[in-house]
Amino acid sequence: MHRTLGAHRLIYRARIANYVKAGLIDHAIQVFDEMTQSNCRVFSIDYNRFIGVLIRQSRFDLSQHYYHQMLLLGFSLTSFTYSRYISGLCQIKDFSTIGELLLDMERLGLLPDIWAFNIYLNFLCGENRIELALEVFDSMARRGREPDVVTYTIIIDGLCKVCRFHEAVRVWHLMIDKGIRPDNKACGALVVGLCDGGRVDLAYELTVGLMKDAGAQFSILVYNALISGFCKADRIDKAQAIESFMKRNGCKPDLVTYNVFLNYCCNKLMLEEAEKLIKKMERSKIEPDIYSYNQLLKGLCKASRLDEAYLLMENKMEPKGLFDIVSYNTLIDAFCKARHIRMAYKLFEEMDSMGIAPDVVTFNILINAFLREGSSDVAQKLLDKMTVTGLLPDRILFTTLVHRLCSAGSIGMAQSVFCDMIEQGINPDVVSFNALINGLCKSSRVSEAMKLYEEMQSRGCDPDEVTYKLIIGGLVRENKLPVACRVWDQMMEKGFTLDKVVSDKLIEAMHS
Repeated sequence: MHRTLGAHRLIYRARIANYVKAGLIDHAIQVFDEMTQSNCRVFSIDYNRFIGVLIRQSRFDLSQHYYHQMLLLGFSLTSFTYSRYISGLCQIKDFSTIGELLLDMERLGLLPDIWAFNIYLNFLCGENRIELALEVFDSMARRGREPDVVTYTIIIDGLCKVCRFHEAVRVWHLMIDKGIRPDNKACGALVVGLCDGGRVDLAYELTVGLMKDAGAQFSILVYNALISGFCKADRIDKAQAIESFMKRNGCKPDLVTYNVFLNYCCNKLMLEEAEKLIKKMERSKIEPDIYSYNQLLKGLCKASRLDEAYLLMENKMEPKGLFDIVSYNTLIDAFCKARHIRMAYKLFEEMDSMGIAPDVVTFNILINAFLREGSSDVAQKLLDKMTVTGLLPDRILFTTLVHRLCSAGSIGMAQSVFCDMIEQGINPDVVSFNALINGLCKSSRVSEAMKLYEEMQSRGCDPDEVTYKLIIGGLVRENKLPVACRVWDQMMEKGFTLDKVVSDKLIEAMHS
């Protein structure tokens, strides 16, 4: 009898394995159910294998079902299967089930493998659950699973991303005290994190200390992070010293290194130095990329050398195919600021033939420029074209349009644009409301401004100090003093105060 049942069990296992190999998971589930409901004995290994298959197939709902089924039978998963289960649940961000599995493991005296711990920690840091990540990290050694260099790297990176730099440095020192030598990824996490947070001196001190004490060799990523950090801190001499140091240590500058220096030179309008860097790159057989040329283009535009910027685009960037939407937006913006609006529009028309589709930024630049020039009809056409191309203006662009139209005296068009914003599902904020209220008050249409003032509150948008001053100022100018006093009372109830000029006018009007 026992031999017969054993043979049946082997047949079930073989059928399940064949279905899994063929990718017929639903058939495998059906056979597994048949096996558990038959007379033959099912073992813990059967559940471990089958749940492992379900995890691999991301069938987590069924994994949970069979997991609870096996617990009722007195079985448990192995540490390896638990580890796979936890790492799989990280992909679907199932915090509660992971917590449940970890509690079950602790009750059973089991521990996830180190790689599963690391996947879980990385998941927690990525979800900004840094406190829980630190709790798990602290519990690992206590429960008998010593963190490795990957664990420390994840925690350091997570702490730096939430600007907890002192704790990141503490974990760094803890890693070294434990006798774990930081690798390039660990160094990169700390240095990049500290430099991004403006702690470049601390990053430099720690890395130089490691080189002196342990003779560590750093990757180009670490050197580039330090160079970038010192450039952002406007300490170019220190950045250049690190470049010389890395060369002496056999680490050649790469494209990123040159681009960091290019960015610095162009921001500081050191354009001759920037052009020398481009030539130096070419001599070193490091081809400048789109970012490199866009930096130079930005620098030339910033220095108002528009003819040179245009020639750079036409003679170098376009023949090499090294141009993009950023290149065009940079040039169009520069020509608009210089009041060469026709040239800007010509570039806009050229984009289509070059295979570059304008984006929200492009339209924003041009619409603002035409409104500034008083060409509200062209601005409206651009807005219509933008909508036709499937690009939706954002709240900032709508608000800018309303402000510009009001400044140009086109109140009706400003109101139309404001309504378009609401119709497209974009909720105006207090700045948006203030832009139209300001236009209405200046056009002696304070009754409409009052209606808008009431509407913004019904929409859940609280007036700010600017709103109250605009409304009260408009009411005083139109001699609607009782209403002005009522709004003044509302303003004070909100904790705002009226400036002396407007309050004096209101008091004077009341006594005249």
